[in-house]
Amino acid sequence: MSPVVHQGAGSGAAPAPGRPAVGLAVGRGTGPELAAVFERVLGVLTAAHPTGVRIVRSPRLYHSYVSLRSQGGPADIQELTGRDAEHYERFCRDLAADGTTAVFRTAINAQSLYLVRRRLRAVKVDLLRAAETSLLLVRDQAQGFYTGENLHTSGEVTRTLAFSRETTEAVVRHALERARREWPDGRIDRIVMAYKFHLLDGAFDAWVDQIAERLGVRIEVFQPDTVNRNLITHGLPRRTLLIAGNEWADIMHVVLLDRFGSERQENRCTENVCLDPGAAGLVEYQTVHGSADDLAGRDLVNPVATVRAAALVAERHAGVPGAVRAVEAALTALDDKGVHTPDLGGRHSTTAVVDALVELLDLPGAAATGAAALVGEL
Repeated sequence: MSPVVHQGAGSGAAPAPGRPAVGLAVGRGTGPELAAVFERVLGVLTAAHPTGVRIVRSPRLYHSYVSLRSQGGPADIQELTGRDAEHYERFCRDLAADGTTAVFRTAINAQSLYLVRRRLRAVKVDLLRAAETSLLLVRDQAQGFYTGENLHTSGEVTRTLAFSRETTEAVVRHALERARREWPDGRIDRIVMAYKFHLLDGAFDAWVDQIAERLGVRIEVFQPDTVNRNLITHGLPRRTLLIAGNEWADIMHVVLLDRFGSERQENRCTENVCLDPGAAGLVEYQTVHGSADDLAGRDLVNPVATVRAAALVAERHAGVPGAVRAVEAALTALDDKGVHTPDLGGRHSTTAVVDALVELLDLPGAAATGAAALVGEL
């Protein structure tokens, strides 16, 4: 069985030729438990890989919002938030510089995370399907309210944010590239952007008009409430590319999942793509659910989203064709058997769910007993 090799970031060790590397960043709360799930499932899925998979783990345990609140007042929280953001940004840039294309991150404090997303110009990509209709949702995480910085004065917080034509064009270009990848015949029935553009003095929609003309596409820019009304009244054409400000997309994600008959957010993972040239090529996978600090150490956190992230990383970045199919088949079998954590109405622990899933995996070369050998040091 080929090993999953642990290597701490900054260790200076050169990557083994042909050995895929995967980054791992862990937050507080249930982060350590889910990191263990990720490593175990990735180890099983990549057991047949001839050289193994190298795990590059960040040496820092990043704060959740709950853990930050225990550290002091706003000034202390702001300082620790900045430190976490600086460290995680450097970790991501180092991974990209070394040629690593994937990092799995458990939940961390949102303010730290969005500072990094602004600096790395990240977008979140989620493809939703229902019968013949598909929606490619591209969330702009690089600009807007979520990416702002705070100035504290007595009794007041001033939040400063920015939009730019350059970032807007980078987001649109990536969205179109992803749409053509998802729909190789090139047909996109509608391209919609949902932003509060009325607050930007006509600059944003003017930029979009110029970008659309340069790229030879038709882009409709709507206020988010108009997009909601149109969705309710008219539904969606078969193929819609929806590029959205993250404030609206974050709130609407659960509604869109329901509209498309998808599973709960707690079971889903998503990908974040870095567009900044200094981190280009790095894709960050995350669970949609938060840090669940109230469940930390209780072996009760839902592992499904983490398992799915491990499957995507194995198939897309570690050369394991069929990993996603195998994991989805095993998850379906778990549903049929009623093997779930309490949040899904079950009575099983995190470990019990993962044990059962590993036993059900049907993938050539996957070890039914569970874990690949772990060697090396953090």
